[in-house]
Amino acid sequence: MSGREMKYIQEAFDSNWIAHIGPNIDAFEAELCQYTGSKYALAVSSGTAAIHLALLAMGIGKGDIVLCQSLTFVATANPIMYVGATPVFIDSEATTWNMCPNALEDAILHYLQMGQKPKAVIVMHLYGMPAMLDEILYLCRKYGIPLIEDAAEALGSEYKGRKVGTFGDIGIFSFNGNKIITTSGGGALLSDNAGLVEKARFLATQAREPVAHYEHSAVGYNYRMSNVCAGIGRGQLEVVGERVWMRRGNFQFYQISLHKNPGIDFQDGAIDMFSNRWLTALTIAGECPSLVHNALLANGIESRPVWKPMHCQQIYKTLPRFGGSVSERLFHQGLCLPSGSNLSDDDRKLIASIVDDCFKT
Repeated sequence: MSGREMKYIQEAFDSNWIAHIGPNIDAFEAELCQYTGSKYALAVSSGTAAIHLALLAMGIGKGDIVLCQSLTFVATANPIMYVGATPVFIDSEATTWNMCPNALEDAILHYLQMGQKPKAVIVMHLYGMPAMLDEILYLCRKYGIPLIEDAAEALGSEYKGRKVGTFGDIGIFSFNGNKIITTSGGGALLSDNAGLVEKARFLATQAREPVAHYEHSAVGYNYRMSNVCAGIGRGQLEVVGERVWMRRGNFQFYQISLHKNPGIDFQDGAIDMFSNRWLTALTIAGECPSLVHNALLANGIESRPVWKPMHCQQIYKTLPRFGGSVSERLFHQGLCLPSGSNLSDDDRKLIASIVDDCFKT
């Protein structure tokens, strides 16, 4: 917590606005728009809910094809199943670790030849690193397919000077407790398309019609963020720049300290990509990732493997996929080092020394 949240939380309690409507929600949505440059924002209960609403707002349903990045957290893919559509998984490219444009076009052409045009593409900015948006946007526009940006991990990241989450038809953010900023739990849906946001807003409030009695013409969901949580978000949003700076500082420290060790490569991006470095992610050749993980754990320090690709998950392994095996290699060789915004220099020095010792021995 930044210390600024209590002001807005207290205002919510003092004014008795504690439910899913209130001044903090309206202000938080406006402040998200101001920070990201998006025209419209909808604050909801989670990033997963935001993806679900995005698919519903786009009219995606049973039998539709949605092309989805494979190297991601499962919450990117699950909402596709919620609406009855079929996720088709796209492998990564080796630089940013995000969706490979070549594999994406192969998938698009495959389904077009089958007479089944994909209804959406979901790209994810992994660990805060922007995807190759020029190439992906080109393909989406060329073939007339809407783009959803899963920027759950990427608040504050930029592509060519513009905040990610604002390039696609819809962008989503997560404010879960482990993100750059948090509302304890929560998310947001952003778009420049007023119609899509209003459709999502309608569905997020139980699809209640604007009449005095309770009238419902569609199946809706209880997906709105509370006014109290939005107050937390307002206090957090005031320090988002500081949090990004801290996370990038972690990455720079690790990169300078560890790059000399053979076989270590960090997740990278082009010069016009600005990553918030939500997590410092790297690959270590051979069997070393598990050795480093265990050495850190022996010292009471948690590290984490890179996300296991969706096409390798038990629930999704029978579904179609396109591309090579880049994401599988990243999973087997990848490791995320401690990256919290409150790490001290002593913390980082200890972590780096343990990693160095693994290479010495």
